[in-house]
Amino acid sequence: MHLYGLKNCDTCRKALKLLPDAEFVDVRAGGVPENVLKAAHARFGDALLNTRSATWRGLSDLQKDAGPLSLLQAHPAVMKRPLITDGDTMYLGWTRDVQTALGVA
Repeated sequence: MHLYGLKNCDTCRKALKLLPDAEFVDVRAGGVPENVLKAAHARFGDALLNTRSATWRGLSDLQKDAGPLSLLQAHPAVMKRPLITDGDTMYLGWTRDVQTALGVA
């Protein structure tokens, strides 16, 4: 299991605390592998973008129009967090539904 997020994100830290066996990947430091990013975009669509983040608000309209995959590769902090992968299964965010599905709620 991999948990993609930011090391200073409170939500990611909460998730990691309840998923101690998950391998944490800081997206600012290492990014998200292209195959994982493409699969996550195919699964979640534009929900993969955190349009409420400070990073998103700091982007120009031209940058926002680059397309979600290009934008996420250039600015990984704009990704909704955490993105959790477990084999072919993916979860986005840390909602009660995600926690229940992972057996930690």
